[in-house]
Amino acid sequence: MSRIVIALGGNALGNSPKEQQERIENAAPALIGLIKQGHEIIISHGNGPQVGMIRQAFDTASAVNDKVPAFDLPECTAMSQGYIGFHLQKGIKKELRREGMPWHVATVVTQIVVDQNDPAFLNPTKPIGSFYSEEEAKKMMEENPMLHMKEDAGRGYRQMVASPKPVDIAERDSILNLLDHEFIVIACGGGGIPVVLDENGDYASVPAVIDKDFASAKLAELVNADYLFILTAVDRVAVNYGKPDQKELVHITVDEAKRLCEEGHFAPGSMLPKVEAAMEFAGSKEGRNAVIASLEKAPLAMIGESGTRITLS
Repeated sequence: MSRIVIALGGNALGNSPKEQQERIENAAPALIGLIKQGHEIIISHGNGPQVGMIRQAFDTASAVNDKVPAFDLPECTAMSQGYIGFHLQKGIKKELRREGMPWHVATVVTQIVVDQNDPAFLNPTKPIGSFYSEEEAKKMMEENPMLHMKEDAGRGYRQMVASPKPVDIAERDSILNLLDHEFIVIACGGGGIPVVLDENGDYASVPAVIDKDFASAKLAELVNADYLFILTAVDRVAVNYGKPDQKELVHITVDEAKRLCEEGHFAPGSMLPKVEAAMEFAGSKEGRNAVIASLEKAPLAMIGESGTRITLS
């Protein structure tokens, strides 16, 4: 039996709660297919569209009704973990019942420990929340000097937050305990809630965004997983993507993946972070496998009939 961490993209989950539940129910057979092969799975997921909707809803409501408080990013991330986890639990449990399987499902609201001295905090690059005019943005920064606002793709100004690398997972022991008792665990949603250790040794949340693929790689490393599956919209990673000489990759080493990244084959906002996270996990220990594949073909990727596999050697 292999232990597999599965990273689902937030964009793959749809644009509304109804659409999200439908997509999860459609995806559940592929996820349960891995358990039927004899494996143990842990699921993480993105939350980009979802956390943006939550943040915007509270920003808008707060602007028109002073009885509605604005919520900071850590709380919005926690909310997204809760409702996406709720839908995943329902969809997966429904498929487990259909298959007559005795597994349980649980969502862990997860805090990810980051280094407060991470250089990413000096250069916030991740846009979040609502759009504002230049005048509104300048006024907001005057009122709160800690706030970073920047023009985003000609659509207006948005708050920019840091994207530090994950160091540890606060709920690691809880996740391992659930795994030991036949639970499918849903954890590290949206990259997790970024926290740092304060002077008292307590966790303090910080307004930041952790890339969910890097968080998934850290999760896979800390639970001693055998596989990290990063599930996306394509069956395999390709070089020269969209060109006449496009070539799909079946199996590459960490060194080969690093060379391809340096040659600029992968888009920074799309495939590059997935390949980098896969390299990080596969390179952490001999025998670990990172697989980038489509959700629908995850069971086929497990037996080498789909997906791109990245290994240390």
